[in-house]
Amino acid sequence: MENNTNNINMRPYAGEVDLEAIANLINFCDATYQLDQKTSVSELRDDFNTPSFDQESDICLWENIDKKLIGFGSLWITEPSDSIDGYLSIYVHPNLKNSALQSEIIRWGESRMRQVRQERGFEVKLRSRCRDSFSERIVTLKNRDFTIDRYFLRMERSLSEQIPQPDFPEGFTWRQTNPEQDVIKWMELFNDSFQDHWNHHDVTLENLQHWLKSENYRSDLDLIAVDSNGKFVACCYGEIFPEDNLHKEYKEGWISIVATRREFRRMGIGKAILLSNLHQLKAAGMDVAKLGVDADNPNGALGLYESIGFRKIYTTLCFVKDVSYEDV
Repeated sequence: MENNTNNINMRPYAGEVDLEAIANLINFCDATYQLDQKTSVSELRDDFNTPSFDQESDICLWENIDKKLIGFGSLWITEPSDSIDGYLSIYVHPNLKNSALQSEIIRWGESRMRQVRQERGFEVKLRSRCRDSFSERIVTLKNRDFTIDRYFLRMERSLSEQIPQPDFPEGFTWRQTNPEQDVIKWMELFNDSFQDHWNHHDVTLENLQHWLKSENYRSDLDLIAVDSNGKFVACCYGEIFPEDNLHKEYKEGWISIVATRREFRRMGIGKAILLSNLHQLKAAGMDVAKLGVDADNPNGALGLYESIGFRKIYTTLCFVKDVSYEDV
């Protein structure tokens, strides 16, 4: 594949027929750059069917003269708060990593977010993430006037090592979530717990209900901590991606969410429910647990994870640009 952008065609998403090509491009980039973003057709289908996601406007594809997919961009646009954020995912065939295609995808994202501003009347920001080792992407984003405003750490822990037993304070315990009965209380717990976190946007009931129906959802990894009155005080959600694990030498599970209501912090509840879920992942046959954490989390999350055996494997840079108005 030549390293140029001549005869490249930009087009919108055509639906189900594009899923395999998108998954193949993402997985090729994942294998090349070790992104921890391997996917499948079924996972993409679930993601694209999220109620708040506009398939017609928030996906764009770039093909070469042979109609081979060489570039893919998608935007996940938040509900309005003080502003609206658009999270841009960028995938470019590695043979074109030094071409102008990355910039073209970013320009598409900027244009789409300005359209969102006109439609909704809020200031808009475009965000994108990449590993700290992805030098070409970093240069491209900086050249487009993006700045780094946060660092996230990817961490992992072997589940073959001893996992401490959870020690809940007196009057507190955990149980599995009942997706149908608990959905409202779970949403309220999640939104309340993350109000003081960086760049939080509330989850909506519609999106949560869709997520609970996804093929990889497991109630045995969706744990909630309750007090003696049954109040939801913390949650910990784990995930397993079976198709991903087929291609690895070990089986990995993910801790995707750890949340504790503010008035119940510093009591050991978050640690206890996290340990409970590590035991659940091990019981499900996983060898390793992974998670991501804000390096500047104000509530001591990084220290908590390190205290129970997680170690950093790499850093992700979070870039942002205010795109409410055209570049001068």
